[in-house]
Amino acid sequence: MSTTAWIILVGAFLTFLTRIGGHLVLSRFERIHPRVEAGLNAVPAAVLTTLVAPSAMNGGVPEIAALATGVVVSLVAGGMMPMFLSSAAVLILLRHLTG
Repeated sequence: MSTTAWIILVGAFLTFLTRIGGHLVLSRFERIHPRVEAGLNAVPAAVLTTLVAPSAMNGGVPEIAALATGVVVSLVAGGMMPMFLSSAAVLILLRHLTG
């Protein structure tokens, strides 16, 4: 088996362990404290920020235009899927046109 396949398998296994570990820890509690729940609800936004921030700081015109499109669409449409699809379409189109 190739090194790449081993890396993928080990990464998948470790991801599974972190997910099941979090579930096992939280299942021991009868009730989750509201602050813990608020923190867990904020995790997707924090992960999204870590993915978007480098592009915002180091990106060119296509990346900035895609981010601006995402902001506008999220304010108008209010959904995550329209925001993602429109931003991805703008990014792909502008990267294709600018080379």
